[in-house]
Amino acid sequence: MSANSTPGTQSVRGTAAGTGRVLAWSLWDWGSASFQAVVTTFVFTVYLTSDAFGGEAAVSVKLGTALSIAGVAIAVLAPVLGRLTDAGGRRKQWLGINTAITIACTALLVLVAPEERYLILGLVLLAVGNVAFEFASVSYNAMLTQLATPRTMGRISGFGWGMGYLGGIVLLGLVLVGFILPDTGWFGVSAEGGWNVRIAMVLCALWFAVFAIPVFFAVPEIPADDASPVTGIFSGYRELFRSIAGLWRESKQTLFFLIASAVFRDGLAGVFTFAGVIAARSFGFDQTTVILFAIAANVISGIATILGGLLEDRFTAKGVMVASLTCMVVGLLLVYALAPLGPWVFWVFGLLSSIFVGPVQSASRSHLARLIPAGREGEIFGLYATTGRAVSFLAPLAFTTAVAIGGSSISGIIGIALVLLVGLLLLLPVRESRARAE
Repeated sequence: MSANSTPGTQSVRGTAAGTGRVLAWSLWDWGSASFQAVVTTFVFTVYLTSDAFGGEAAVSVKLGTALSIAGVAIAVLAPVLGRLTDAGGRRKQWLGINTAITIACTALLVLVAPEERYLILGLVLLAVGNVAFEFASVSYNAMLTQLATPRTMGRISGFGWGMGYLGGIVLLGLVLVGFILPDTGWFGVSAEGGWNVRIAMVLCALWFAVFAIPVFFAVPEIPADDASPVTGIFSGYRELFRSIAGLWRESKQTLFFLIASAVFRDGLAGVFTFAGVIAARSFGFDQTTVILFAIAANVISGIATILGGLLEDRFTAKGVMVASLTCMVVGLLLVYALAPLGPWVFWVFGLLSSIFVGPVQSASRSHLARLIPAGREGEIFGLYATTGRAVSFLAPLAFTTAVAIGGSSISGIIGIALVLLVGLLLLLPVRESRARAE
């Protein structure tokens, strides 16, 4: 993989950014948590799979199908669009376009009334929003190299990721107390007709819009690469396949890391996806307790992510990832082994495991950023999104298989721990790169 780049591209990379610019960049993470935490995880998808929209099994299948189609679109298009933004000098422009689409889809969810005929509208908006959000994330992640030097990559990445966790918790708490929980209703919105959830989606859209604004003023646009052979979709695919072949010839460590991170990132996604199921079915948590646990876990992970970024710059990103994944596997196995002792086991060891989720995610991003030659950030982060989507079936399959063999949801922990362990084993041979520092 060639490290050649235009002088203009080099000029926006590898220089220390001021605190204000880093804060402005991280506020996009803070705002985007409205889509990740409220829309796709804890509130809207729960609303969309309620009885009002049809039978639970049928609705769940349709939801899974819609998100699977979105995942295929992301896997196919993300690396090519990332390469096009690199070549055309339009990283910030496309971040803005895709952010706006995500915000619009979130706001339009207000139209999804609790009737079966509105299910398709909700699924389409959710799927399109997911695609746009992932495309925006490719451009946003690529901006990390415009803000950080090799010595500050970890702390800046960790700060941004931690802001995402904390922003999600603040907004989630506001939505729950102001709209969702009974007998509180700060904003006086009735649950009749699903208006409490629907109006909350408008608040989420406004939240994202407000906090996304600073990055567009603080972070400069990258210059166009006039020497790039990428001029359109077809040339983008041609160069993409050439790039993958180049990674194999000249930067195998980057390719190996993309594979390893895809596996353990899917394991991390499985932790979030199935933690609520395990808490409810194996430890008897009611809905309120599940939400309280989710808030506590995200607060802990957010703080740990910021601190993990500081440790990463001192002990290397790989060191943070290896230590964190090891602790997570041990923690999950302890939850499984000690489950008969009662709900306190999930509270204690579940929260202990959540400490290490954010540091792994942040270190994974900054480690990859260190490996990318100048001018190739959008392309490689596009591949990062693609590889993650390509194996997104692993954690659900491992969880389902483990439950089928063990006969209870608690057995699913073994499946998730196994995915994390495989990712850890794939990561161990990957060598740290000092090319960027040199």
